[in-house]
Amino acid sequence: MHIFAIANQKGGVGKTTTAVNLAAALGANGQRTLLVDLDPQGNATTGCGVDKRNLQASVYQVLLRLASFEDARVPSPSGQFDVLPANRDLAGAEVELVDLEAREMRLKTALAAHQADYDFVLIDCPPSLSMLTLNGLCAAHGVIIPMQCEYYALEGLSDLVNTIKKVHANLNRDLKIIGLLRVMFEPGRTLAQQVSAQLEEHFGDKVFKTLVPRNVRLAEAPSYGVPGVLFDKAAKGSQAYMAFAVEMIDRVNSWKDKS
Repeated sequence: MHIFAIANQKGGVGKTTTAVNLAAALGANGQRTLLVDLDPQGNATTGCGVDKRNLQASVYQVLLRLASFEDARVPSPSGQFDVLPANRDLAGAEVELVDLEAREMRLKTALAAHQADYDFVLIDCPPSLSMLTLNGLCAAHGVIIPMQCEYYALEGLSDLVNTIKKVHANLNRDLKIIGLLRVMFEPGRTLAQQVSAQLEEHFGDKVFKTLVPRNVRLAEAPSYGVPGVLFDKAAKGSQAYMAFAVEMIDRVNSWKDKS
């Protein structure tokens, strides 16, 4: 089981879009996939077609050990993957986790019993370094960083890299950066090309080959409760995420070959 946190401390950079579409694309490629929604807004949950208002249990109850993983897990109605959903209850977890033992390891512990159930677990983290994000980073083997190719994104990236280094040093020795995914890419813009080239220069093969273009159909899909890759398979954004899923599978298989 490979557990990847999808994280960026900057908001509006396509984290949830990436989490939902990668989960659906991996599922479509025959990978047993779980999507964990760690954002109190619950956008990944609704983007998968799960009604967050009528949940019997959510990731909130799992973190506080008020419900089991099995009680909270639901199949995505629109895709071939499972969801550990979130709703507004999760906002309270920030405060409630502070006084609990092993507070950063709650998600890791919950997932540990289900190693054999999944090939991939994707964790959609909130856009801040919170106790929830820390749970995601402590549970993960690596971080996928979606980012736009613009100047401010580079500033935020250095902060995130420092955070990942601190978590690696103090809480999770397995944690590493898996790769940077360039999203909302506009190839006609000179700045986008320049930032993209800078990323490749600094991070080398950590930059995924896949480029996800800015795409209206991807933006429309959540309002229908369907991942973009299933909402309009012909859209350029959908095809990019399908290609990204194949790239992820290939990358994971290459690790197995090396070991």
